Amino acid sequence: MSGYLPVIIFAALIVGFGVVSLAVARLLRPSRPDAVKLMNYECGAEPIGSAWVQFPIGFYLVALVFIVFDALAVFLFPWALVLRNAGLSAFWVMATFVAILGLGWLYAYREGVLEWK
Repeated sequence: MSGYLPVIIFAALIVGFGVVSLAVARLLRPSRPDAVKLMNYECGAEPIGSAWVQFPIGFYLVALVFIVFDALAVFLFPWALVLRNAGLSAFWVMATFVAILGLGWLYAYREGVLEWK
C-alpha cells in the first residue's frame, strides 16, 4: 500500500484541483442571462429534425483506417531517427510491422472501405 500512497495523493490533488477550480469559476462568473445569449450560436439557424441521425458506416471505417496509418506514423518517425544505431534487426522488426499494416490496408481496399459511396 505504501508504494501506491504517492499515486493516491496525486490523484486526490488532481480531483481536488478540478473541483475547486469549477467551484470558484461558478462563484466568480457573471450571471446575466438574456434572450440573445440563449439563442443558437453557430450558424444562427434553428435545428430541423432530431439530433439523433445515423451516420453511414463509411465514416467509421475511414476513421479506423486513419488510426491504422496514424499508428504507422507514430512508430515510424522515431524508428527512422535511431535506425543507424539500432542495427539490422530493428529494420526487420519495422519491416514486419509495416507489412502487417500493409495487409490491413490491403484488406480495407479489397472490402471497398476506401471507396467513398
